[in-house]
Amino acid sequence: MTAPERPLPRGVVARYAIGSIGTGGFATLPGLVLVYYLTDTLGVAALAAGLVVTAAKIWDVVIDPFIGERSDRALARTGSRRTWMLVGAALIPVGFVLTFAIPAGLGPVASGIWVFVAFLATATAFSVFQVPYLALPAELTAGYDDRTRLLTWRVVVLTLAILAFGAGGPEIRDAFDDEHVGYLVMAVVAGLAIGVGMLVAATTAPRSATSTRTDAPARTAAPGRSLRDGYREGFAALRRSAAFRTLLAAFVLQGLATGLMLAGAQYVATWVLESQSAVTLLFAALIAPAVVCAPLWGILSRRIGKERGFAIATAVFAVAALSLVGLLWAPGAWVYVPVGIAGAAYAGMQSLPMAMLPDVISHDAATNGADRAGSFSGVWTAGETAGMALGATLLTVTLAATGYVESAGADVVEQSGAAIAGIVIAFSVVPAALAALSLVAVRRYPLGRADIDAEPAVTAAPAEGGLR
Repeated sequence: MTAPERPLPRGVVARYAIGSIGTGGFATLPGLVLVYYLTDTLGVAALAAGLVVTAAKIWDVVIDPFIGERSDRALARTGSRRTWMLVGAALIPVGFVLTFAIPAGLGPVASGIWVFVAFLATATAFSVFQVPYLALPAELTAGYDDRTRLLTWRVVVLTLAILAFGAGGPEIRDAFDDEHVGYLVMAVVAGLAIGVGMLVAATTAPRSATSTRTDAPARTAAPGRSLRDGYREGFAALRRSAAFRTLLAAFVLQGLATGLMLAGAQYVATWVLESQSAVTLLFAALIAPAVVCAPLWGILSRRIGKERGFAIATAVFAVAALSLVGLLWAPGAWVYVPVGIAGAAYAGMQSLPMAMLPDVISHDAATNGADRAGSFSGVWTAGETAGMALGATLLTVTLAATGYVESAGADVVEQSGAAIAGIVIAFSVVPAALAALSLVAVRRYPLGRADIDAEPAVTAAPAEGGLR
């Protein structure tokens, strides 16, 4: 008879959650300011700016499955994913600073190329950390509710990071008269915070080959060593797991919706609310409710299941986003109310699917007898990255189609009514439609508490000293 599972130590939960300072910062600040930096500081055309950001993200989509496969091989060989996480954590601050360190005198084309190369390197470093980071929860605990607890606190820190980077980043930038200096100082501060958060999270990965689960499936390394083999493993995971396909589809669509809103926030603040600094209030309205509500979604999921909670959060977000279309006729402070409701729903849209992912991974391992957490997390990260990147691209396509006028430095421009309407629609109607579409996938998700509880019980929980 196996012993009951013991709860994860608080230290492990806390250190894992701190990693979201890094993931939240990287996901938020470039998405918020990079396109705007390219169009309104460097003078890069809107469509070209979107292509610069998207191309770098596409590279992430290409390499994430390969990183996942290599992470699985490292786990099988050494018993740890820690090295990959440490390398990514060390390199990302350098790339982040270089992205905003444009040499004086470069024209728009050269500046766009510089940002593309630097952001490409930064995104690569992020993937090297993020893919094994997302694979860890399935290995740290097998409990249905314990995974919710682990990922709930990760999302609490994630939302605080989004608030800190989303509100604080523009504040640091705006504290300097020279935009270029402001962006560079912002990048230095943010890059250091991102790197430190990731380094802390890396300590939760085991150092040795000792497994924390005596009943875990054998950790067999994938047979391949090439990029193609990484894709083969990722596509195999998609083919054999219906739960993974539906969960990933929902999360990608929601990433597209939130990426679109994130990239559009600065434009809404500047051209609709007519206050560039209003982006700070928008983020405060979005994130403050999310910090409070993330634990509440965890409580709700313990009562009704993660799957139903996820569906409810998605529906609430869709309705709140759709109501923002009222900015077309009556821009004003009322906008912060529906944004706050969307923020409360966003907490559930982040924490619950992330808590469902290790369920999917462990169910596949129990069914197929092999640990492929890295391959799953590689494909997941690729999908998440693609969704967020295409959100920014969709915004730039909308801006170009509606006649948005770019500017460089202190140039003063006027936007047409069509351009402003395009900003509002991209911030409201389109994200609402994407969230509604994701509900189709959410309703088809096949796993529940009974499926996870039916898996072999855990015989030992990770000790505080064993995961340092």
